Amino acid sequence: MLRRISYYLFSLVFVAGMVACGGKLHDHIDHDAEEAGMDAEDAGHGAKGAHADEIILPVEKARAAGVKVEEIKPGMFHGVIHTSGKVMSASCDETAVVATISGRVQYKNHVSEGLKVAAGTTLFSITSAGMQMADGDPVQRARIDYERAERDYTRAKILIKDKIISEKDLAVAKAEYEAAKLTYTSMQRTRSAGGVAVTAPRGGYVKQCMVNGGDYVEAGQTLAVITQNKHLYLRAEIPERHFNELNKIRCAKFRTSYSKRLYDITDMGGHIQSYGRSAEVNNSYIPVIFEFNNTGDVVQGSYAEIYLITQDRPNVISLPLTALTEEQGIHFVYIQVDAEGYRKQEVTLGESDGERVEILSGVKQGDRVVTKGAVQVRLASAANAIPAHNHNH
Repeated sequence: MLRRISYYLFSLVFVAGMVACGGKLHDHIDHDAEEAGMDAEDAGHGAKGAHADEIILPVEKARAAGVKVEEIKPGMFHGVIHTSGKVMSASCDETAVVATISGRVQYKNHVSEGLKVAAGTTLFSITSAGMQMADGDPVQRARIDYERAERDYTRAKILIKDKIISEKDLAVAKAEYEAAKLTYTSMQRTRSAGGVAVTAPRGGYVKQCMVNGGDYVEAGQTLAVITQNKHLYLRAEIPERHFNELNKIRCAKFRTSYSKRLYDITDMGGHIQSYGRSAEVNNSYIPVIFEFNNTGDVVQGSYAEIYLITQDRPNVISLPLTALTEEQGIHFVYIQVDAEGYRKQEVTLGESDGERVEILSGVKQGDRVVTKGAVQVRLASAANAIPAHNHNH
C-alpha cells in the first residue's frame, strides 16, 4: 500500500512539472522542426491530412503501367442514339436452291448451315423411284414428251411442203419440240443412279437448309439458301420517341455480342439503306437498315449494341471510355496534379458513341486526365503500395 501511494505522488509531481514547463517544451519542439527544414505544410501533413486524397505514382511506375494523360480541350462531338439490333445477310447476296422435279429428297453431301460450297456442287438428289405418282417418273415423262414433240415436228416439216398445214402450225410444232428437248436434256444431264441431282447455282455458304433427307418436295420448292456473305445488313431498332431524329442519322457504330471490337459502318464502306416511316405492328420500334461490306469477321444473325451518330455539336468536353472507372454506379476519372501526383474526381456522363463519352460535369478545360492506365492508378490508391509523398509543393 505504501509503495502504491508513493507511485501516485510521483506521477502528480511529474505532470505538474510538465505543465509548468509547457511553454519552454513547445518552443524547443518548434526549434527542432525549423532546424530539420520542415515547413508548416509538411509538419502538419500527417496530422491534418492536407494531401490525403492525392495518389502518388512515380514516373517510372506510371510509364511501365502504360499511363497516358490527355489535356481537356472542348471540341466537336455528335449526338448519339444508343440502341440495339441485329446483323442480317443482304438480300442481294442470297440465292435459293430449288427442286427441279417432284420427288423424295436425298443428301448427296453433308449439307449443313455454314458449309462452303462452289458453284455447280451437287447438294441433293431427287428421285421418284418406288413412289406412286399420278404423272409417273418425271424423267421418263420428259423423254416421252420429247420423243412425241420430235415426231410432230418431223411430220410438220413434211406437211408444210404440200401446204397441208400453215407456217404458224409449223412454228408451234418447232417451239414445242425445242422446249421438250431442252427439258429432257437438262434432266438427262443431272440424272444419276440416285435420281436427279440438284446443284448449287453459285458459290458461297449454306445459310439455311430447309429440308431433311427423305422429305417429299414439289418442283420449284426451296431446298436451301446460299449466301455469299460479302454484304450484310445492320438492322437497328429505334424507339419511336426518336422518330424526329431519323433524318439526322449519318452513320452507325456497333459492337457484336461475341466481341469487344467496335465496328464503324463508314470504315466498312457502309451507308444507310432505309428507315421505317412508322412503328412496326405489336411494338413501338422503328427499323433503320444499314448496308456494309463484310470484312470476314462479322457473323450474320448476331445481335449487336448500336450507336447511331446524328448531328455534330461544338464545344463539348469528351473523353475516351478508357479514362473512366466505376464504383457502385458512380463514375470517376483521375486528374494529374503534378509529375507524380493524381487526384480522383467524380464526373457526370452524357452521350457515348462507344469510343468517347461526353462529360457534363467534374472536369474543365486545361485539366490533365488519365486516359490510359486509369485502372493502374486506381489500384495504386487502393493497395496503398506507393511510398508516402515527400516532395514539396
